Amino acid sequence: MDSARHLDASVKIPLSFIGRTEILELIDNEELEIDPLLPELISWDKIDLRIGSELVRLKSTGTIFDVRDHDDKSMFFQRECASEFVINLNERVLMCTIERIRLPPNILGIVGLKSSFSRLGLQSNMGLVDPGFSGQLTLEVTGSAFPIRLRSGESMFHMALASLRPENTHIYSGKYRNQTGPTIPRFDVNPEP
Repeated sequence: MDSARHLDASVKIPLSFIGRTEILELIDNEELEIDPLLPELISWDKIDLRIGSELVRLKSTGTIFDVRDHDDKSMFFQRECASEFVINLNERVLMCTIERIRLPPNILGIVGLKSSFSRLGLQSNMGLVDPGFSGQLTLEVTGSAFPIRLRSGESMFHMALASLRPENTHIYSGKYRNQTGPTIPRFDVNPEP
């Protein structure tokens, strides 16, 4: 069993949330990268993230998606590039951030949908960004009770940063490292039992 991937439930890892001053220091010291960086998107406790010009729609189909055997994903996902999108009622899409993120090995990102978009009825699960991750973020969004038009460049998500203490020794090196654009799921073809 890989001890780096399995934590004892009794182990407590304290988190310390990072404010604007420390975020800017991490950027100045090139420990944290946000590209492109717009300083006005950094508030006192989080970083706003803008949606890109590409999304992937999850198609409604009666065909079974087998996570262990699926080379052709085109019948399940439809990629679109545009300056604006309409998210249809109850539709699920994958969106990506304009910003490319690179987190240092001791910083965890916590990403969520901004309140104004949640109040429209849009939904997105809160996500964790692993220490050491680099790339654009892919986020799932579920549509509201009515269609909603969104435009590339809108500040739709935000990310809080938390410092791991004691310092984390595991840096993310998974299959989504350096991803670009909204990335559809990737599964190991022959996972170990």
